[in-house]
Amino acid sequence: MNLVLLRDDDFPALDPTGDRITLRGRRLQQLRQVLNAQVGDTLKVGLLNGLMGEGTILAINEELAELQVSFSQPPPAKLPLTLILAMPRPKMFRRILQHCATLGVPEIILLNSYRVEKSFWQTPFLQPAQVEDNLLLGLEQARDTVMPRVRIEKRFKPFVEDDLPTIAAGSLGLVAHPGDYPACPRQVSQNVTLAIGPEGGWIPYELEKLAEAGLQPVQMGDRILRVETAVTALIGRLF
Repeated sequence: MNLVLLRDDDFPALDPTGDRITLRGRRLQQLRQVLNAQVGDTLKVGLLNGLMGEGTILAINEELAELQVSFSQPPPAKLPLTLILAMPRPKMFRRILQHCATLGVPEIILLNSYRVEKSFWQTPFLQPAQVEDNLLLGLEQARDTVMPRVRIEKRFKPFVEDDLPTIAAGSLGLVAHPGDYPACPRQVSQNVTLAIGPEGGWIPYELEKLAEAGLQPVQMGDRILRVETAVTALIGRLF
């Protein structure tokens, strides 16, 4: 945990100065067991969706930690990217969320695809609390405070026909797919709308509809990548 993320309810209601916070649960255990934090230590802190700053530990024990905090720094800039992702296998979905938050992806759209198994949409990891927990882990790693937006679209055709052209308008629209396509560009400076398919790739019909919406196919070479590898490799290449 490189940043202690704070919420409004971490501030005691009766604190007259507004600069004291109390931590319990997972964050307290991180402080005690991972960081071995002691009274007087100064840590990086951030307000969820707000500024970053520093917190000094005033007290810490098995039940709670009390910090005095101040905020003055803006969070790092997000990437100019909208990521459209065919719903991945649940076992890698959590890691992908964390990677996206760490890398600075501001918006993730989870999309259905022919090769996405119906059972993937039943995973408990799609529950809002689970999604938020994994995004928080990514933000803590990167020292960021701004929560990525996650949108779920279970109907491919209506989304691609009705919504995607507006989303992709004015951006570099790309769909990652192995094959005889141009190489994915490097170090772009414009807004990007990027679609990454499921394991096995998009089917021809889906590629055609994505192209009609303004997304052109690109490839990363001869190797076939797992989705979680493709996500990080493509984002790293683009930005």
